[in-house]
Amino acid sequence: MTTDEARSQMEILSGALPFLKRYDDQIVVVKYGGHAMGQEETALGFGRDIALLEQVGINPVVVHGGGPQINSMLKRLNVQSTFVQGLRVTDAQMMDVVEMVLAGTVNKQVAEAITRAGVIAVGISGKDGNLIRARKATRIVRDAATGAEQVLDLGFVGEPEHVDTRVLELLIGAAIVPVVAPVGADAHGQTYNINADTVAGAIAGALRADRLLMLTDVPGVLDESKRLIPEMTVAEVRCGIDSGMISGGMIPKVETCIAAVEQGVKGAVILDGRVPHAVLMELFTDGGSGTLIKP
Repeated sequence: MTTDEARSQMEILSGALPFLKRYDDQIVVVKYGGHAMGQEETALGFGRDIALLEQVGINPVVVHGGGPQINSMLKRLNVQSTFVQGLRVTDAQMMDVVEMVLAGTVNKQVAEAITRAGVIAVGISGKDGNLIRARKATRIVRDAATGAEQVLDLGFVGEPEHVDTRVLELLIGAAIVPVVAPVGADAHGQTYNINADTVAGAIAGALRADRLLMLTDVPGVLDESKRLIPEMTVAEVRCGIDSGMISGGMIPKVETCIAAVEQGVKGAVILDGRVPHAVLMELFTDGGSGTLIKP
């Protein structure tokens, strides 16, 4: 390493000091999407970044998805998927596959990538330690011609009803990074497939996290000219939805962020998880790397 390179690294570390103090001993919940997990180098880079957060005194909690991995397994088994409003209709056979992939293969891969970087990570699902008590999710659709409403049965698709943070607090207190698969169970033990964004928001709210970071495949919330909006209040987000500026798949993401902020999370960020070190850029630079949603 040359002297100039060494000096540059020291300047970067020095510049990060105010942010290290800002987030010291704070909880940061990171939702990690399934597409990035399919690329080994990206996954290992993510693991190193999460390990770094733990090593500098921040308490990360990772909630992961796994849609592409589930799709791949269902294709191998010749099982067809149906989606309603972005949610996978899940019957009993498919629920077995979803739990196997999310709570098994993917969960352990993410935990292993973090552990390889030098900290201990433990993979759990929402069923472990009664972490996520779920309830059956339903969706209502309106017939365009008649205006009649119909309740759709999504099968074993759920949503969080209650988050018991005790198991997460025990892991965090032991300097262990929790890696959570978005599967939960109801009071009768029935397993449900839950959207990972929703789980991340519910966990962040229950933990009163300092930050919720939603890694996705777009830079953040874009304005009418397709430029990134660095910061928005909850009221501005709602206006953006009403005006149509925020639309499509971005709506459930910002609604998850709003729900988390209203539960006490200090800020929720939607950012592009495909960008190397996106999490570090968001936390340790002035401008961040996505759209910050705050009260």
